[in-house]
Amino acid sequence: MRLRILGTTLAVSLAAAAAPNTPPTFHKDVLPVLQKRCQECHRPGEIGPMSLLSYQDARPWAKAMREAVLSKKMPPWFADAERGKFENDRSLAPQEIDALVAWADSGAREGDAKDAPGPVHFADGWSIGKPDVVLELLNAFPVPASGVVDYQFIVVPSGFTEDKWVEKVEVRPGVRSVVHHVVVRSREPGSPWLANARPGVPMPSPPNAEGRVQIGQAGKRPEDKGVGRFLAEPGVEIICTYVPGGVPYLTKPGQARLVKAGSDLVFQIHYTTNGKAAQDRTRIGFVFAKNPPKERLRNMLVYNPLLRIPAGAPNQRVEARATLHETAQLVSLFPHMHVRGKGFEYRAVYPTGESEVLLRVPKYDFNWQLTYYLDKPKTLPKGTRIECTAWFDNSPNNPHNPDPNAEVFWGDQTWEEMLAGFFDLAFDVSLDPRDLTRPRPAAARGLD
Repeated sequence: MRLRILGTTLAVSLAAAAAPNTPPTFHKDVLPVLQKRCQECHRPGEIGPMSLLSYQDARPWAKAMREAVLSKKMPPWFADAERGKFENDRSLAPQEIDALVAWADSGAREGDAKDAPGPVHFADGWSIGKPDVVLELLNAFPVPASGVVDYQFIVVPSGFTEDKWVEKVEVRPGVRSVVHHVVVRSREPGSPWLANARPGVPMPSPPNAEGRVQIGQAGKRPEDKGVGRFLAEPGVEIICTYVPGGVPYLTKPGQARLVKAGSDLVFQIHYTTNGKAAQDRTRIGFVFAKNPPKERLRNMLVYNPLLRIPAGAPNQRVEARATLHETAQLVSLFPHMHVRGKGFEYRAVYPTGESEVLLRVPKYDFNWQLTYYLDKPKTLPKGTRIECTAWFDNSPNNPHNPDPNAEVFWGDQTWEEMLAGFFDLAFDVSLDPRDLTRPRPAAARGLD
């Protein structure tokens, strides 16, 4: 009897091994991957050039999807996997890549709809859900069909009559095809920044913007190579950005951003022409905290306005650094350069002298500027130095380089360059955020 059972088991095992593998199908094997990794952008009204919600949507793109995942072009994710863990990691697991490749190679079968997971329900128009308040540009901005449009600064009064703690905030372009990116700042009453700007009236990049006054001196002093600082415009705070493939600004429970009563919102918008004129009215939506937060979230920026990139330089290294003067929790990182950007790295140098790479982006892509949210917040003790290193390719080998013969300095436009290391910090609501970036006298600390 025992021999008979063993023989039967062996025969079944050999038959199973000899049987061909069942070809993957869309509903069973592919749709779960698309829902988890792709549909956020690849659905009607979003940035993806095609929808991937259904089999009919995805089938014509099977081969293109195969190539995109094998080359790791899609989903866009550029962090070095050996340096840091991030909760919004979009990179595909090996088995997910295998499923998409095998599906394309075996004829991209649909399969049985009964095998499909339930559809994902996306918010209509807003990823943050229904906003408590929506503000938009007071007037439509006319984007021409061709030519270069300077960065525009457009003031929109918030109308807030009391301080607002914000849990979620999202920018939605009016016409995505012409809006490359948006930075929205809150400007407190009395701030001198852009004091001459009138609400609703677009103002091109101000001629005395930080960095521009320094261009003539860039690189002329030996110490300029590693210069860096915190951007600290009086009463001004970045509260949200929009970039291709980006995600809304969210907070953890007990955290919120502060927009003070009477503040203006200043939209800095980079428009790009595409052959068709458009009228844009970009919007911003807010979801307010229901209870007073314990921690305030604030966006910070380390940058180097004195950068200089020689003509033809294939791997120019530029650095920026600044020191925190109070303890805070690091929440996210957002590196920013322009089309000559090649790689970017954040490091923390702790008061003990130890250092740690927080994020390394070995292949920076200007078209996909991502925010990297840490899997777990990281404590940065008082005295921690944030160091940012950027590498630029100003050589003819860079296919995106507008002019390899040009020496390049800091500037707003894409043919100029930036080294800007944005990051979010969380800290106790009782702390004056200015104390993060400025040393306090001993008396002020109670240490006389």
